[in-house]
Amino acid sequence: MSAFKRKRGGQAPGNKKAKKAKFVADTSEAPKENEQEKTHEITVPAPVSQGKWKNKERVLIFSSRGINYRTRHMMQDLRTMMPHSKSDTKMDRKDKLFVVNEVCEIKNCNKCIFFEAKKKQDLYMWIANSPHGPSAKFLVQNIHTLAELKMTGNCLKGSRPLLSFDPKFDSEPHFAVLKELFTQTFSTPRYHPKSQPFVDHVFTFTINDDRIWFRNYQIMEEDAALVEIGPRFVLNLIKVFQGSFGGPTLFENPNFTSPNMHRRQIRLAAAARVREKQMVKELQKLKRAGTKEDVTIDVTADVFLTPADETPVLIQTEAPEPKVVKKSKHKAFKRQRMARK
Repeated sequence: MSAFKRKRGGQAPGNKKAKKAKFVADTSEAPKENEQEKTHEITVPAPVSQGKWKNKERVLIFSSRGINYRTRHMMQDLRTMMPHSKSDTKMDRKDKLFVVNEVCEIKNCNKCIFFEAKKKQDLYMWIANSPHGPSAKFLVQNIHTLAELKMTGNCLKGSRPLLSFDPKFDSEPHFAVLKELFTQTFSTPRYHPKSQPFVDHVFTFTINDDRIWFRNYQIMEEDAALVEIGPRFVLNLIKVFQGSFGGPTLFENPNFTSPNMHRRQIRLAAAARVREKQMVKELQKLKRAGTKEDVTIDVTADVFLTPADETPVLIQTEAPEPKVVKKSKHKAFKRQRMARK
């Protein structure tokens, strides 16, 4: 059996760069004169990471005034899942969206997720790279919070997620921009002070029906199966801007229908159905009035009538004789009685 001895190079022990090491083969027997000493030299690579927090991504998650309770709980769920996020007070609806860049600068954040509520029923979400852009505006639909779903899955708080994207994200340019934006926003930086050194859940972004479906799954330890945790929501893309919260429009969704227009179409469809029912009723009334029969005449009454004998028609050619008026005896008797008196 031959033993190997390693001889270190001239690198200092504290230096963590790539090192060179020599391995010399020693034999128990005496070396022969014709054989030379075999020396093998290899390079030991430096460690991948030295445990320092290099990726300084910080995400600001806040909203405007007028949001409902479901949106508030979903914001809290996102902050719980993303340990590199920060919060701020609600922004007044009268302020312009460019003020968000100043808020991000004050909070020392370079990414922002801003929820904008309109008419207390429509929710819009902005995902922006502050302050240079790009940014994207979405309509948020079908929101289900973590406490509302009551799923069986569970993950460690502060753990780093895996991001899974649909293959359709690589098919079109605006989806590729959104993929990079989602990657930088939702991925927890490595060695973040508030994160845990574990990867036990997955964020999935799936494109279906021209919308982006967000789901959160737990990775099971036994067989690597996925169990949904929550929350879940659907993002309907509206526009992609070159700047942060504005600027030139890079992409506009031609299939997007605003909530106001959608509600207007529903009202018009309901009114059209009512008008159709009224027209059907009027046509039925006209049809009944035109074909109405007289039910006062009995059509079976002529069944029992027998035809009478034909009588000759008499034509009078002479004038009729005058009638003789007889005097009343009663009146004469009355005159006699009156004369006697």
